[in-house]
Amino acid sequence: MPLSRDFRETVMEEMRSAKYRRAFLREAVSTLLSGDLETAKPSLRAYINGTMGFARVGEDLGRSPKSLMRMLGPKGNPQAKNLLELVAYLQKAEGTRWQVVDRVAA
Repeated sequence: MPLSRDFRETVMEEMRSAKYRRAFLREAVSTLLSGDLETAKPSLRAYINGTMGFARVGEDLGRSPKSLMRMLGPKGNPQAKNLLELVAYLQKAEGTRWQVVDRVAA
């Protein structure tokens, strides 16, 4: 049975909820920290598209929106400095603050 709505439309609609946005961003960053850059990039891109948009992010960071889009695209290979700057900006814009906690498995 085909889907009645496009997945992208559903995600964009859900981004209106602060709780959903924060969970979405938290998951994208967790994925990034676990080393799965190829999954984290499209998640970060979807978050930006569903919230403030690349034009605003680019303006606020002093970067070209197209450059940011390429960085998070399928062939993008962002430098750690650029990626961390973007994540710090998104965290601040969302009004969240994360901490990395080291837990040793028993």
